[in-house]
Amino acid sequence: MNTSISKTIQYVGVDDLDIDLFENQYIVPEGMAYNSYLITAGKTVLMDTVDARKSAEWEANVTKALDGRKLDYLVVLHVEPDHSANIVNILTKYPECQCICSERAVPLLNQFFPTFDFSSRITTKKDGETLEFGSHKLTFFTAAMVHWPEVLVAYESMEKVFFSADAFGKFGALQNETDDWACEARRYYFNIVGKYGVQVQSLLKKVAGLDIQTICALHGPILKENLSYYINLYDTWSSYRAETEGVFVAHSSLHGNTSKAALALVDMLRAEGLKVAESDICRADLAEVIEDAFRYDRIVFAAPTYDGGLMPIMETLLAHLKAKGYRNKRVGLIENGSWAPQSARLMRAALETMKDITIVEPVVTLRSTMKESDKEALAALANALK
Repeated sequence: MNTSISKTIQYVGVDDLDIDLFENQYIVPEGMAYNSYLITAGKTVLMDTVDARKSAEWEANVTKALDGRKLDYLVVLHVEPDHSANIVNILTKYPECQCICSERAVPLLNQFFPTFDFSSRITTKKDGETLEFGSHKLTFFTAAMVHWPEVLVAYESMEKVFFSADAFGKFGALQNETDDWACEARRYYFNIVGKYGVQVQSLLKKVAGLDIQTICALHGPILKENLSYYINLYDTWSSYRAETEGVFVAHSSLHGNTSKAALALVDMLRAEGLKVAESDICRADLAEVIEDAFRYDRIVFAAPTYDGGLMPIMETLLAHLKAKGYRNKRVGLIENGSWAPQSARLMRAALETMKDITIVEPVVTLRSTMKESDKEALAALANALK
């Protein structure tokens, strides 16, 4: 990619094409970008480091961009290891470099790097405090729980660049970037940041008055065009409003019978002209299922009873949704059981622990296989979901 973001800001990050699981849980078939930026304007200011997986390549990028100059400041917006792994390396290599971070970052730095003495190397910044160098100025804003408690974001007023930490980030290496930013940004948001919608809303309000012309996140592409599109999506996602009017059907099945009924419902809904997406959660990427569960305003969960309880994959999905703050949905339920159906009761109980969930009647109960009478119940559910 072009390493020049503006006259004074260069991209010095790296792509990771070898990683299979981000955070050891999210599949990333298009790799991952660890973003880092160097500002050279009177002083030299490095914005974050990168994951230990790419230390050597990143350090070479920084050395080349500095072009013989010393490093004056290292700004640490986020202490998660995929951004902080090389902090000690940099502070050791450039002994006059001062580390800029939030107050809440200090104990985390000492936890991650217990043998390094940070006592004389750190300057902390609070909400609205600045770092001025030449004609440039970074203004810092606390962004607690977006998505760690120590997070800062920063606005450079001369170039009008917003350094947004993990906000506005996405899965995927930059060299594999496509025009469809929203797909992997949505999956990233709901699985990484999504629990903290209230805190994202607070951050959006803090920076609403800034003249932002470029967004530089710690993952994903540098955003320069049509910024209202990205900001409006973040506002929608963090407000727990549905992005798409339609129905998402998440189904699981032991021998195919529950899924057969779920797919019959999909056909009925489409016949009514509704936008419908469906996923066999036994085979799908769970992170994509979570993405679609948040995306649509209505959802149907279909699962069989298993060992007197709920099929484990559905139990797992519902637990993940609760952990991510799932709310504000109309929900249909389909259960199956050959002798003692329990799954609808258990799914309802899990959903009742979440906010603003409305269960749509009728709940459809199958006995082993789908029969003509079940199709009538499915049609009634389809009608209720319109």
